[in-house]
Amino acid sequence: MTMLILSDDWRVDVGSAPRTELVVAPPDIVTVTGERIDRLPHFNPQAAGWCRGVVLPGVKAQECSVAGALDPVSLVVRPVDTGAPVFERGKDYEVDPVWGTVGRLPTGRIGADEPVAVSYRYAKMRLDAVVVRTNGTVALVPGVPDVVRPQPPELAAGETRLANIYIPGRIAKLTTDCLFPILETECPGTPVHPFPRAREKMRRGERLKILAWGDSVTDGGYLPGKPADRWQEQFAGWLRNQFPAAQIELVTEAWGGRNTGSYLAEPSGSPHNYREQVLAVKPDLIISEFVNDAGLSTAQVNERYGQFLKDFQAIGAEWIILTPHYVRPDWMNLTRQGDIDDDPRPYVHALRAFGAANGVLVADAARRWGRLWRQGIPYVTLLHNNINHPDVRGMRLFRDSLLPLFSGSAASAGT
Repeated sequence: MTMLILSDDWRVDVGSAPRTELVVAPPDIVTVTGERIDRLPHFNPQAAGWCRGVVLPGVKAQECSVAGALDPVSLVVRPVDTGAPVFERGKDYEVDPVWGTVGRLPTGRIGADEPVAVSYRYAKMRLDAVVVRTNGTVALVPGVPDVVRPQPPELAAGETRLANIYIPGRIAKLTTDCLFPILETECPGTPVHPFPRAREKMRRGERLKILAWGDSVTDGGYLPGKPADRWQEQFAGWLRNQFPAAQIELVTEAWGGRNTGSYLAEPSGSPHNYREQVLAVKPDLIISEFVNDAGLSTAQVNERYGQFLKDFQAIGAEWIILTPHYVRPDWMNLTRQGDIDDDPRPYVHALRAFGAANGVLVADAARRWGRLWRQGIPYVTLLHNNINHPDVRGMRLFRDSLLPLFSGSAASAGT
C-alpha cells in the first residue's frame, strides 16, 4: 500500500524514504455572470431539495442538481435590465443552498413569466492521479474537472497509478477522505456453487428466456447509450458470446421510481401488473434488481421475497437476485466513501441471508460497489444524477456480479 500523508492543506507526501511532496490544486471554481433564466417557478420548501425551484444550469446533474456545488453566498438574482434594483433573497426569491435550486416568492417583485439574470459561483469535482513515471519518479497527473462525474485521468504508457486524490467540489482543504490509494485493481471473486440451471441449458444450445425485472436502474432510460448500456443488455451480450449455440431471448420489465410493492398493488390490465407482466411472461430465468426495495426490513424481505420464490417455482422459473448499488452516502448513513466494504443497509444483509437460506442465487453487486474505494474510485462519481442512477461503468458492475455464476470463474474485473 502506498503511504499518503497530508503535510499541509493542499500538499500530500507520498512514500516513506525518500518522500515526494505533491502540491494539489484546490477545487476548480467557475464564475457565472448574468446567466438568463426565462422563468422562475414558485419556490417550494416542501419538495426535495433538487425540486424546490429551477436548477441553476452550472450545478445541474442529470434529472436534478449536484449537492454542495453552489456557493450560496455568491448568488445574485437581478432583472434582465441591469439598471434595475437587485432582487432580495427571502423577499423576492429563495434558494436551496445545498442543491442550488431557485424559485420566486409569491409576495415578491418577480413576475410569473419574468426572465431574470443570475450570477453565482460553483465548484467542480476532480480526480487527480498519483503515478510513478517510467523514470521512477512520483508525479501528480491532474484530472479533468466535472461538476458530476469526474473521471480518473488516463496514464501514459509505462506509468503506474499509486492513488487517486478526490476533490469532491467545494472544500476548504484536503482531508484524509480525499485520499484513495490503490489497494486492488479488481474485485476479488468468490467461489460459486451451485451454478444456475440456465447455464447448463445454454451449454446444450437450448433456448433460454431471461426476464430482467427492476426499477429505473433496470429501465435505464436515462443512459446516453440506451438501451445497450443497461446491465441486462451487457450481460446478455456476454452470454451470447460465451454460448453462441444457445438461443437467448432477453425481456425487460422495469418501472422507474417504483418497487416490488408497486407491482403487487397494480390491478389487472395495468402495464406493470405483477402476474401479467412478470409471471405470465413465463421466463426460464428471472434476474431482479430493486434498489427501491432498500427500505424493506428483514421480515418484509422474508415474507415478500418468499412469496416471489413460490410464484417463480410454480412457473418453473429460476431466480437470481441482484443486490443493489450504493446510493448517496447520506441516504445510506455513510459519512465517507472509503473503508465501506460492508453495506450498512439491512435490506442487503436480508437478501444475502434469504438467498443462502432458500437456495436462491445472489449476484452481489453491492459488494463490488463497496470495494470501489480500494480501486481508487469514489463511488458517487459513477452516478449520473449524483444520487442513485449508475452510469455505464456502474451498470458494468451489475454485469460483472453475474458473470461468475455462468463462467465458473471466481475472478472478476474492476471498473
